Amino acid sequence: MKARMVQDQRFANNEMLHFNAQMSPNMVRQICAINEQGQELIRQAMEKLGLSARAYDRILKVARTIADLEDSEQIEIAHLAEAIHYRSLDRDSWAG
Repeated sequence: MKARMVQDQRFANNEMLHFNAQMSPNMVRQICAINEQGQELIRQAMEKLGLSARAYDRILKVARTIADLEDSEQIEIAHLAEAIHYRSLDRDSWAG
């Protein structure tokens, strides 16, 4: 509920959006900005896990939601790491 309230406020001016998951790739780049250390972490994860650009956006959306849950204005390294971990678990379960 907490994350949904934050997202309702974030997207209050856009009738078509209500949740982080609905963001376009361009919106992800604006709303889910990460610092250089975060960019390096996600780059390494993408290489190691063989992730696509679409997966990159999904990781950032999940990281933004995790940050929302913690009342964080910025996506921190811990938020990214947690989102990457969820993505790697998802890939493991699909692999068998």
